[in-house]
Amino acid sequence: MPLKVLVCDDERHIVRLIQVNLERQGYTVVTAFDGKEGLEKIRAEKPNLVVLDVMMPYMDGFEVLKTLRREPETENLPVIMLTAKAQDKDVFEGYHYGADMYLTKPFNPMELVTFVKRIAQGHDDTGGSKRYEI
Repeated sequence: MPLKVLVCDDERHIVRLIQVNLERQGYTVVTAFDGKEGLEKIRAEKPNLVVLDVMMPYMDGFEVLKTLRREPETENLPVIMLTAKAQDKDVFEGYHYGADMYLTKPFNPMELVTFVKRIAQGHDDTGGSKRYEI
């Protein structure tokens, strides 16, 4: 069964770029365009991994990440933050809240695919994951 990835970003062209590249590698991709929709789809679709922007309407990515880490069902869900927020304090905040990886925009889509593969390989059958730093 292919790994299911939820991509949550308010920039539709970024979501499409990520979706096309992940689908070419055999992943199933679910999309969301704001933090609130992202949380709803995570709960409904049960993805294996989330690619999450920070700056989004209704609920920012850090709030989504904090919510995921507080809920037992999603506390170990792997999350890659993909954002234009590249200051040291932002990167620290992402890791502090439990991001598995923090990638800044502009980004290379194949680099993101590599990170998804790396996390997928570290994902165990119990839903746990290894934390990676870049």
